[in-house]
Amino acid sequence: MKDLRALPSIDKLLQSEAAAEFIAEYGRSLTVEAFRSILSDVRKGYEQRADIPNEKEILEKTGSLLEEWTLPTLIPVINATGVVLHTNLGRAPICVEDFEWTQNVTTEYSNLEYDLDRGRRGSRTVHAEELLKKITGAEAALVVNNNAGAVLLVLTALARRRRVVISRTQLIEIGGGFRVPDVMKQSGAHLQEIGTTNRVHLRDYEEALQEPIALVLMAHQSNFKIVGFSTEPKADEIVQLAHQHGVPVVNDLGSGVLLNTEEFGLSHEVTVQEALQTGADVVCISGDKLLGGPQAGIIIGKDEYLKKIKKHPLARALRADKICLSLLTATLLHYLQGEALQKIPIWRMISATPAELQRRAEHWREIIGTGRIVPGKSAVGGGSLPGDTLPTSLLSVSVKNPERFLKKLRTQNPPVIARVENDEVVFDPRTVLPEQEEKFLVALQNVLG
Repeated sequence: MKDLRALPSIDKLLQSEAAAEFIAEYGRSLTVEAFRSILSDVRKGYEQRADIPNEKEILEKTGSLLEEWTLPTLIPVINATGVVLHTNLGRAPICVEDFEWTQNVTTEYSNLEYDLDRGRRGSRTVHAEELLKKITGAEAALVVNNNAGAVLLVLTALARRRRVVISRTQLIEIGGGFRVPDVMKQSGAHLQEIGTTNRVHLRDYEEALQEPIALVLMAHQSNFKIVGFSTEPKADEIVQLAHQHGVPVVNDLGSGVLLNTEEFGLSHEVTVQEALQTGADVVCISGDKLLGGPQAGIIIGKDEYLKKIKKHPLARALRADKICLSLLTATLLHYLQGEALQKIPIWRMISATPAELQRRAEHWREIIGTGRIVPGKSAVGGGSLPGDTLPTSLLSVSVKNPERFLKKLRTQNPPVIARVENDEVVFDPRTVLPEQEEKFLVALQNVLG
């Protein structure tokens, strides 16, 4: 076709059989918009002396465009990297059973803010609170949308226009540019730094507490370690000193672990229970890190401070929705019932035995008919336990171009994310979910084939 006058009109295109299928699948408005976009591109191409497509080609281009427009950008992937809490891959995966458990709550009406006993308006803050209190021993709890929001809310409610003491060793920045000093500035609290970048002493806190202080903030060094010539007081020493001066302590733990990580060959990570037992008045944690639940910010601690936090206007802006609350409740029930290692995916991964991992890797090699099993290391990731690794067995595959191979894996359905080690592509069974294993092997065979 060489003449623009031969281009079919939108009305004519809409009368085609293909258009009827487009309308049935995508709707009339979007189909018309796609036709207009394709025809506009054709006219622009004509000005550059490009060939003009015929009607069949226009319909094919329209179908491709509609598919592209309606393709979801957020999709499941298979994590074969060995990083358990992979920040870029959504951190903690949720137990399939928990989604089934929360299905009715999220697809039907619920008592999100309704008191069934009194038959009147209730509060969403009660959901998950009793479980958190029972598991951690805290007096009160509040769930918001994420931990950055939790810290912002606590500082705003308890320290706005007042001074907050924090050690320079804890002025952290985590992924996405989240910086503790920036959050403190947004809250209206005035930052008072003490100590140096590698050393802080109890006397530094003592000197700062001679002046009026709203609270002492402790921030967990979640994604780095200070080694060498360094020192820092113990948490209980800081709490005791602050309380002697009548000043509360807020501990931003971040990862929110409820289990003893040393039992799995990892460094000791301060648990929520330990932070509360040392006397911290308020503790902030994430829901989707070592807790293993949905994205959430959890504030727990003494009732006198939680009451102020709950009443602050910012609490409404940061509140968690029914999906978050229901999934968090389901996750917490696994801890309460002593089944976290069996039910919560990240703890299944962390507690996986070397024999189990080797068995899965050997099964993969048998299925795809190539590769070798090599010892390797898995990482916890997600800003938790920096530098800690777990022994694993890797399926290592030698290919001509590892980066091109990784790219092809990412085009599979679902995409497979792996890594390169010693110029070979390696796959770690620790982070491939059992329910994804069949799709993983099919994708691997497709790319190898």
